[in-house]
Amino acid sequence: MAKKKKSPKKVKIGVVDTMFARYDMGAAASAELAECPGYGKKFEVVAVTVPGFKDLAVAAKNLIEKDGCSIVVALGMPGSAPIDKQCAHEAAQGIMQAQLLTSTPILEVFVHEDESDDPRVLASVFESRSRKHARNAYWMLFEPEQLRQRAGQGVRQGFGDAGPLEFT
Repeated sequence: MAKKKKSPKKVKIGVVDTMFARYDMGAAASAELAECPGYGKKFEVVAVTVPGFKDLAVAAKNLIEKDGCSIVVALGMPGSAPIDKQCAHEAAQGIMQAQLLTSTPILEVFVHEDESDDPRVLASVFESRSRKHARNAYWMLFEPEQLRQRAGQGVRQGFGDAGPLEFT
């Protein structure tokens, strides 16, 4: 009797977003990942939503340890008040600690409410940053050469690229 060939295990990419954000960042990130080669065949997306950005670190850690995600995109929106900036710093510290504890990348994707006074501009920053970081997560796992090609190019997520500096 011939042995049945095992199909390769799918990689999991985690997406964790928040209810507090004024834009559905998780939907934008998940939509971007759905456009990547191999979606559904070589990788799948595991998405969860938490109340606010201070909850992202534990949710990301759970996606890694309990759901087997190889990378997580953590999306949130700090408000514009000084306390929101302080809480964003603390949330970022938690995300970094979760990365260290799990030895797994967690891409922190924050859009600060005061990045633009124009709601249309702010929405475009939410969409762009969420999608570009989701694509970065995909590249980190499957096409790291894409990141290397962009090294030193002043590539931004959200607003326009800054461009490289020239040395003369």
